[in-house]
Amino acid sequence: MIRGFHNENGCLSLISDREEFSENLVWIDLVGPMPDEKSLVENLTGIDVPTKEEMEEIEISSRLYLENGAAFMTVILPSQTDTGEPEMHPVTFALTNRHLITVRYHEPRSFRTFPARAEKIPMGCETAEGILLGLLEATVDRLADILERDGQEIDAISRKIFRHRADKPTRTHDFQEVLENIGQKGDLTSKIRDSLVSFDRMAGFLSHLMQQRRSGKDIRERIKTLSRDIRSLADYAGFLSQQITFLLDATLGMINIEQNSIIKIFSVAAVVFLPPTLIASIYGMNFTHMPELDWLVGYPFAIGLMIVSAILPYVYFKRRGWL
Repeated sequence: MIRGFHNENGCLSLISDREEFSENLVWIDLVGPMPDEKSLVENLTGIDVPTKEEMEEIEISSRLYLENGAAFMTVILPSQTDTGEPEMHPVTFALTNRHLITVRYHEPRSFRTFPARAEKIPMGCETAEGILLGLLEATVDRLADILERDGQEIDAISRKIFRHRADKPTRTHDFQEVLENIGQKGDLTSKIRDSLVSFDRMAGFLSHLMQQRRSGKDIRERIKTLSRDIRSLADYAGFLSQQITFLLDATLGMINIEQNSIIKIFSVAAVVFLPPTLIASIYGMNFTHMPELDWLVGYPFAIGLMIVSAILPYVYFKRRGWL
């Protein structure tokens, strides 16, 4: 799919008909482009559109480079973060003197919200640089929203782990659910950190590029602000990762405590029933000369002895606070 936007009094205006594409376009958005769509953009802008395999390369020189007068910048962006299975794929921003070309194979939310807002409100979309910065700022805002929601859900998990519920003791399946939630939050936070790292590198490259192009002071200031926001979010993502690690250790500790409590019950039960078992074993031996065999109260005596021998260990454990 291909979408084209041109400037209209500082707002973006969508052009859906390819036949109306012209040099007046300022932003061309390629989503899973077909060969004919790539050819159209290459003929219109004079640049080579990178393939998906080229976008997925992890070398810095393959993600941030200059070619034929255009700057190519590739970052990792998340999508479907509201589900339990977020996706991470590269997005390439190609900036020329007149055009911004974006190439992607998934649907980050900022690529829907930014154009919809820029069509209604002037957001400095007169130039390709202005559109790029507006899109990057919207994307960083989206990452901040994801981390904020992630932090709130991590706090909810923390309360679930450490809250004492006397009327509803924690069960093993509760801890299994908690571990699954912690794993999901850890996976999402790790992916967001990966995205922020790629963004930080792109911000540095873009800042150097704007200095070379002698862009306006407002553009350079926006890039500095963007870079500071990215680094603050990276620090917050690191804090969330530490909190997730702590919650994981705490959950495993709570599981061990619960397992130890279960084992303690069985151990105490074994000790309590050990003396009665010993007494029953003694009186179950088939010896001829056993005085108690001739007693009328022999059987009640043995039963009573077994009961007393079971009660005494229980009382002892209770007083020591082991139960």
